[in-house]
Amino acid sequence: EGMPQTLSSTSMFTPCGFSPHLHTSKEDEQGGLIFQDGNLTSASLDALIQHLIPTTDYYPEKAYIFTFLLSSRLFIEPHELLSRVCHKCIEQQRLDDPVLDKARIRKFGPKILQLLTEWTETFPYDFQEERMIGHLKDMIHRIAPCDEAYWKKMNQLLQTLNQKLATLSHGQEGIVKISPAVSDKLVAFKSKPPSIQREILSVCSDPYTLAQQLTHVELERLSHIGPEEFVQTFVHKEPLDGTKTCFSEQKKTSNLEAYVKWFNRLCYLVATEICMPAKKKQRAQVIEFFIDVARECFNIGNFNSLMAIISGMNMSPVSRLKKTWSKVKTAKFFILEHQMDPTGNFYNYRTALRGAAHRSLTAHSNREKIVIPFFSLLIKDIYFLNEGCANRLPNGHVNFEKFLELAKQVGEFITWKQVECPFEQDPNIIHYLHTAPIFTEDGLYLASYESESPENQTEKDRWKSLR
Repeated sequence: EGMPQTLSSTSMFTPCGFSPHLHTSKEDEQGGLIFQDGNLTSASLDALIQHLIPTTDYYPEKAYIFTFLLSSRLFIEPHELLSRVCHKCIEQQRLDDPVLDKARIRKFGPKILQLLTEWTETFPYDFQEERMIGHLKDMIHRIAPCDEAYWKKMNQLLQTLNQKLATLSHGQEGIVKISPAVSDKLVAFKSKPPSIQREILSVCSDPYTLAQQLTHVELERLSHIGPEEFVQTFVHKEPLDGTKTCFSEQKKTSNLEAYVKWFNRLCYLVATEICMPAKKKQRAQVIEFFIDVARECFNIGNFNSLMAIISGMNMSPVSRLKKTWSKVKTAKFFILEHQMDPTGNFYNYRTALRGAAHRSLTAHSNREKIVIPFFSLLIKDIYFLNEGCANRLPNGHVNFEKFLELAKQVGEFITWKQVECPFEQDPNIIHYLHTAPIFTEDGLYLASYESESPENQTEKDRWKSLR
């Protein structure tokens, strides 16, 4: 019971395999915050909220604001947090006094406005809630009599926020429109349908162009994912008083889920395009084309599309096509596969990712800034970080050290998702990527057996049952 939960065996493999008791170094406490070698490691929720609140001569560090706003939602709903922040400001700055201390509020005003601006810019989805906007306006109304400029600031803030939310929800609708189940139409076919679709090569025969258009799709979809979605996935974990669940019905992770669906769609699209052609020579040509596309994705820094293409080529309906593969120059494929090899916890990929991240930091052009991580691995890393150590220490304190690590991973992702795509968009190709019909797994096996007949009893039985 009294052991710190951070010492579970899983924690050995996570970035936070530490225990507060193993440190011999200096610990000090300031206002309920525990510091270790100058870094904030833990505190009560109240102390952390207090640390967020600006005063006339204090403003929290940017990194702290991001880390706390990101992780606090595991313990308290955003509207509740904002309500408490506003309430404490009113108390501390005596904003309820019949006569306001104008000089004092002029020192405090810009700071609270700055905090609210950072919140709306980084976590705009929080403000889809009326209550949030209510607190925001109430705060401004209280300080505005001291300075005309505050009204202007507030209108700017709300305008920017509304634009951002409009763009985001417009993007979400766009994504929803193109993902109905086009995919299931094909399964009805007993054998390969007579050219049910234009194939990819008739839409785009240049691997460079296709890799660039895939990068467009990736960046467009990434731009809609809010940082809080990574944390919202774990939200149901920790009710504060043990009775109410911690607002899990609000699990807002739809953009994150849509993005994972896109990855799966791309895998199946690649497999479909390879299994489709009737002639071995054409199938081999499609495989070689996708190898070149994948290689170009690697060069661009688009690891998510790269991984989807490799996964599609490794699906068994594709990999069993021995006669087709014998016609392919596979050396290039093996190099790519080696890059994405899961051995050593994806050691090769992580090295390549670090290289791309480094290039991005020193980039002179948008093209060099592109880093699109292999997304399901990023989610897995964040999941293990969350599982590997407790949100609270045995004394009830919030384990802030853990959340700094979480913020580091999510923060890097935020930087990457903000890159403007440098390539010109080709609506035709993008439309094809989103709407071309794809086989389900059964459909893929059928097409595959049509192309190269079953080799062994298991395959024969499977073919029979599918037909």
